[in-house]
Amino acid sequence: LSEVAYSQSTGQKEQLSRCLQRGIRRVQDLCKVLQLPTVFEETAVSYFQRALQHPSFHLVSLEKKELLGGCCVFVTCRQRNWPLTMGTICSLLYAKQELFASVYLSLQKELGLSVPALSLGDLVKTHLNSFRLFQHAADIPAPFVEDKEKMVARTMQIVELASETWLVTGRHPVPIVTAAAFLSWQSLQPAARLTCTFARFCKLAGVDLPPPAHLRLKELLEILLRMASQLAWLRVFNMDKKTVVKHIGDLLQHRIFLLKNAFCLEDGEEQHAAALSEGSPGSPPAAGGAAQEEGCPSEGKRQREGGPRPLLPPCLINPRKRLRTAAPSASDSAITGDEPISDSEIEQYLRGPEEIRAFRKAKAWP
Repeated sequence: LSEVAYSQSTGQKEQLSRCLQRGIRRVQDLCKVLQLPTVFEETAVSYFQRALQHPSFHLVSLEKKELLGGCCVFVTCRQRNWPLTMGTICSLLYAKQELFASVYLSLQKELGLSVPALSLGDLVKTHLNSFRLFQHAADIPAPFVEDKEKMVARTMQIVELASETWLVTGRHPVPIVTAAAFLSWQSLQPAARLTCTFARFCKLAGVDLPPPAHLRLKELLEILLRMASQLAWLRVFNMDKKTVVKHIGDLLQHRIFLLKNAFCLEDGEEQHAAALSEGSPGSPPAAGGAAQEEGCPSEGKRQREGGPRPLLPPCLINPRKRLRTAAPSASDSAITGDEPISDSEIEQYLRGPEEIRAFRKAKAWP
């Protein structure tokens, strides 16, 4: 009897490849940094082994193979409803989010993995867990320290308000959650925190300030100002973007009623316009409307600026500017007879039966 090597008897090498060994260690280290349970680590390692055995990942670049372990950890956390964002994984791996997203989608497609979406509430709790404002520290002033439970509850209410007013749809959630956390933190103790800027707040909390967060903060404040204009005891004050923060608690308490009054419905305006156009046949409604606008221009301006507007997504309220195409001149649109004729147009002249018979006779040889 002769000795038979393990690889010859099974068709597989006894030792794992170096790439697989490094990848497994990377997955295990990532799970330890995130303090994930052992079950999560085992599942992520099994996904990584399946991915490296798949032909689609044999010839990918080394950079994508390094991100593959992070994608396996991310998939495992999502399947177990463990709140983890893609930005957290990318920051730990020093990876670009676009490249990580492409590898993640490829992994999900090739392995046929079912990944549920992360709820916004879980994301709020996860994002606020990284804040440093819940414990006293030497570099954090005492009035800036806040109770975690109160801040999470108030931030959740503001994020729900943003979701109801189209500020969340189709956007990255982290800037919205960061802006909502800043407003909730200010509103809990406005006397000592209104002078703190958004950038300083993020620096004290130990989190990054995403570039779109300033725009999300501006949009949230505009919604709050419109809601504040519907409260009777706030109309006597000259509300601005700083003073409205003091009354966020009252606005959130009555947000359903205030949103209904602050934003009009397009259906009501269309019915009103239809009722005006269906007046008596002899009366000119258009002339009467124009005369009314001329007689009271301030009223029309008030309706355009301060009146209720439809509750629409920001992309429809402030659309992006598009380049205007030059209108064709009269000389370009004039017909000169020298325009090119397409082949399909030429074939239309040979579709008649008489023309086809004449064409066949003309081509026939004696």
